[in-house]
Formats: sequence, structure tokens, C-alpha cells
Amino acid sequence: MIAVAVATLWAQPSAPGPEDRLALGVPSAIREWVARLTNDIRAHGLKGRVRTQCLLGTEVEVLQIEDRWAEVACPMQETSGWVPLDQLVNPAESDAAGDEHLVSATATAIRDEPGGDVAIPGVTLGTRLRVVGPGYRGWVPVALPGPQQPGWVPQRDLTAEPVGEDGPRDTGAIAGGLDAVKLAQQLLEVPYLHGGISAYGIDAPGLVWIVHRQLGLDTPRSGARLVETGEPLEFDDVLPGDLVFLEHGGDPHMPAIVAERVRADLPEVIFSSPVYGKVVIESLKDSELGKITACRRLPSRAPRP
Repeated sequence: MIAVAVATLWAQPSAPGPEDRLALGVPSAIREWVARLTNDIRAHGLKGRVRTQCLLGTEVEVLQIEDRWAEVACPMQETSGWVPLDQLVNPAESDAAGDEHLVSATATAIRDEPGGDVAIPGVTLGTRLRVVGPGYRGWVPVALPGPQQPGWVPQRDLTAEPVGEDGPRDTGAIAGGLDAVKLAQQLLEVPYLHGGISAYGIDAPGLVWIVHRQLGLDTPRSGARLVETGEPLEFDDVLPGDLVFLEHGGDPHMPAIVAERVRADLPEVIFSSPVYGKVVIESLKDSELGKITACRRLPSRAPRP
């Protein structure tokens, strides 16, 4: 299991440079690492070096170990990469206990006791945590990966996993779409980061991935796979929460989340842009309509297992 707030999966152990050491430690200082990278490195310099990222508690399969590095497969994202061995921990039997919650704050920290010292900093939006006991004065105990004592998180920073006895909550296309827009707006101004999925840095498919994770839906991690997901739409039929795919920054399948229709033919969209270097919201221009390569509506609930 991933034992740090955000672990970066690298293409190979030699991929990180000296400027990337903050992302390799325990804890992983992702916010500080991203802040020190230039816009050009975040957008282009990590291509071919970074595959994706995994959040705290994500289960991965170790494929091989080489000189303090582990190659891991992440089934949830259908990808693999290399992480420092120190950023992994073997699961404990108690890791499956408790009620699953999602971090709903942009970022929080897990402490060793209510209001105590920070045990794991930088825990980000979309991280799944299991509440393992009763709360105390606004704090709740959560399981930590591996054989560790529970940590404590402010209760206000968590929300219950949106599932019930019949599976993920069926919100309907319109209500679910508005929820997706609200969640995407929470990440406006977050820096663009190739391969990123956290509130410290995120790419365009990563924004879609983390937003729908909050809604109880697992979406493909890549734009090429995402463009084949859900129901195809005509542009005139898109609603808030639907996806439009644009040619942008050299990517023919960059996903953007429809936010609102300002006019009948020109909606606002939210996307993480390598050109602007951050998550932005803007109205599509007439000149950009020809760059729309697809429109899709994702399901409002995941299929039952």
C-alpha cells in the first residue's frame, strides 16, 4: 500500500533528477516539489518521466524490487511505475476494517492524536480513509496503512463514501453533473502537473479522475481511454458535468468539464491546462468549436459488481 500522502510513479528509477528529491521522501513533500518546478517542466519536462501518482492507502502490486526502488502496478489506474521502496508498506489485517470516507477538504493532515503532532502531512482531496472508531471533539480516528496506530483527522475534512447497499449513489445526470462542476471548481488555480492527481498539481485527465472519484465513480486515467467512456453526445446536447474533448497544447483528447452554458452554443468549461499552467474556467470561443474532438456523458453511477 502507498504509505505517503501522494506517491509519484516514475517511468524508471533513473527518471527523477536532483530537483525531484522532495517528491521521493517520507513524507513526500509534493506541494513544495511542485512549487519549485517551472511551468515548462510541469507541462513538458515530466513527459516520459512521470506515469501518474497514487494517493495514500492505494493498493498496488509489487512487480520487482531494484536498489531501494519498487516497480508497482496500480490496478485502479491500469498503469505501473517505479516508487521509492520507503513509500510502500505491507497491508495489515486491520486495513479493511472501518467505514470508508473520502477527504473532502482540498488538503488535510493526519495527526497522532486529536490536535497532536502531524503523522502524515499533505493528505489531499479524494484520499480514501477508513474511520475506525468514535469521534472525539471534532476529530475522528482513521486507519493508517500497515501496522500503525490509528491517526486522527478533523471530522469536517471527511465525507462518507457515496455508496449504499445497492452500490454508488444514483444522483441522476443533471444533479450528478452539478456535483461534478462544484468539485472541479474547488480545484481552480491548482497548478498543472503532468501525471498529477492531487490538489497540489493535476493534469487534465487527473482532474476528471479525482472529481468523479469524489462521486463514487472510477474513470480511466488517460484521455485516450476517457474519450471512449460513457455515452457519446452531440455538442448541442451537453449539460453541466459532461465532458468535451479539445485539441489543446498538442493533446487531441484533452478533457474539459462543462460548467455552464453562457449562450446556447458556447458553454464554460473547467480543465487543467498545460498552456495556462493551472486549472482554469473559461468560455469556449467560436474559434475553438472546431477543435472539439468528442463529447461524452459519464454514467451517474458505477455499475454494480
